[in-house]
Amino acid sequence: MKFFIDTANLEQIREAHKLGVLDGVTTNPSLMARENIRGQEACNRHYVEICRIVGGDVSAEVIATDFEGMLREGEALAALDPHIVVKVPCTADGIRAITRFTEMGIRTNCTLVFSVGQALLAAKAGATYVSPFVGRLDDISEDGVELVAHIVRIYRTYGFRTRVLAASIRHTRHIVQCMDAGADVVTCPLAAILGLLKHPLTESGLKQFLADHARVNQA
Repeated sequence: MKFFIDTANLEQIREAHKLGVLDGVTTNPSLMARENIRGQEACNRHYVEICRIVGGDVSAEVIATDFEGMLREGEALAALDPHIVVKVPCTADGIRAITRFTEMGIRTNCTLVFSVGQALLAAKAGATYVSPFVGRLDDISEDGVELVAHIVRIYRTYGFRTRVLAASIRHTRHIVQCMDAGADVVTCPLAAILGLLKHPLTESGLKQFLADHARVNQA
């Protein structure tokens, strides 16, 4: 299981990296806008800075929705740094673009995946990653974790090499559930990753150890 952080915030990326468990980063236009990054040149510089911090796969999303536009943007993004993975939406033109990128040796992340059928087409096109959105499915009373498990089963049955990257992770429990479902990667907010450390017995146990240590030193 690999851990990616889903953000464009450099401070959060650095904090996650300091833990020593961070394998990569995913971004999207909404996350970039949240950091008040304006203009393609500024976005490109930001992507390169993220790559320098992490040293792992960094998903950078195309904005174009047409095939030719996706190719132009994807090639430009891939040229920024060897760690860049071109993020492409799961549309007809997106699948066409992923097929072409695969032929060109450009790695891809097929995003906005909400069904097994979409995941199947992404794998057939040769996507490096497929990103089922767990939290957004839960929001409409569907089972996001079950979709992850279903995709994993089909990929294993047919030997697809596309890695399942569970996205739209809302909380720590989602991380554990996606691990149980067999996801190769989870991408999540920093708070969800740090939540894995929290347990009341750890906190109370440490408090007791420190209190006992203080009594020993007073003797």
